[in-house]
Amino acid sequence: MSVSSRRSAPWMLAAALIAAAMVAGVTTAASGDAPADDPTAAPDPTLSVALAYEFLDARVDEFCDGAGHCLPRSYQGGFFTDLPTWDFTPSFVYDDALVVIAYTARGLPDDIRRARTIGDTLLFVQANDPIGDGRVRTSYEPHGIRQGRVEITGPGTFTGNQAWTGMALARLFHATGDSKYLAGAVQIAEWIQNNTADMVRAPFGYTGGQLENGSSLEWKSTEHNSDIAGFFTQLAQLTGDSVWADRAGVASAFVAAMQSADGHVDTGTLLDGSTVNTRPIPLDAQTWSSLATRDPRYDTSLDWTLTHLIATDGQYQGASISDADVSKVWFEGSGHLALALTLRDAPGDAERVESLLSSIRLGQRDAPNGDGKGIVATSTDGLDSGFGDLYYASLHTGATAWYLLAAAGDNPFALPVD
Repeated sequence: MSVSSRRSAPWMLAAALIAAAMVAGVTTAASGDAPADDPTAAPDPTLSVALAYEFLDARVDEFCDGAGHCLPRSYQGGFFTDLPTWDFTPSFVYDDALVVIAYTARGLPDDIRRARTIGDTLLFVQANDPIGDGRVRTSYEPHGIRQGRVEITGPGTFTGNQAWTGMALARLFHATGDSKYLAGAVQIAEWIQNNTADMVRAPFGYTGGQLENGSSLEWKSTEHNSDIAGFFTQLAQLTGDSVWADRAGVASAFVAAMQSADGHVDTGTLLDGSTVNTRPIPLDAQTWSSLATRDPRYDTSLDWTLTHLIATDGQYQGASISDADVSKVWFEGSGHLALALTLRDAPGDAERVESLLSSIRLGQRDAPNGDGKGIVATSTDGLDSGFGDLYYASLHTGATAWYLLAAAGDNPFALPVD
């Protein structure tokens, strides 16, 4: 059965690493003239965004070396840090890509500098991969990067991770004009095309990538094909080569084929590459289909999400990760749902967006294992994705970046309009 693998689940990788083997104050953001230490005051949105960027700054700077190679650890606190013998530091390229794009969304000089250090490091690991065919891997060890070596912690080559890395490099080229980023993005796109395109088994699209041993993942993922649709569309714009637009159309058509009669979008296919995998129904298949294609047909998938995938956990309300467990809020998902609703802009969406963002800001201030700056992945520990892994209330660069993109109304699947 296919899995929704934008990255190898960090808790599964954590278990494997265990078997094999913030320095930050809590800041309360208050609105208006309320005292800064008033725990009942609603967090101020502007200050909240500034604090979230401070969190990303600290994560990027933590492992920088003299050559400017930096990858931020993805998770910190709680499950990933609290055991006496355990400090989980790997950096997932999906998260790194989001951080790059969030920095370009604000675009201050130091933002672009930090975005470039991450982008340069992604080019470094791409150029120094042991196979060396243009791919990147799921995750890397920042300690190793700081020492000038490529230390792969997640050796799988999942298609979605490739596309996200490509979108980050495309965004950097758009922001800086530096051609090395576009060259790296094209290499990744060619890897995706050469290794995952399936024009034999209908519905045509792109398969899941490769495992460490080189075996291919034969299922197709809605999420991955949404990623490719966005990435290849960007490449068509940046290169002027219409072949990328044609290939983006293949990925978009696959996503459309996964839409059910009631409007929701299924997760993808089973191992045969054709039979639809109907359970569980993940949030990102709904939101990313809308964000990546900007096709109004997915308005119904957003409506389905608002009916079926909204969780309440204490003071927090927002999106959950799939219909398998709606007992906890997945703040990362609340970010991309808020962004999708912002761009849809249907009646009532503005109020829904503010509710989602307000809950994320409360989590930034009050959630377990927080630091008052970054966003934790979930409202409390143990959110079941339905795909065989759990999510935890630990600080997360990806969740923080999605919040910043939602607050800015910046769609990572599309290049900014000049």
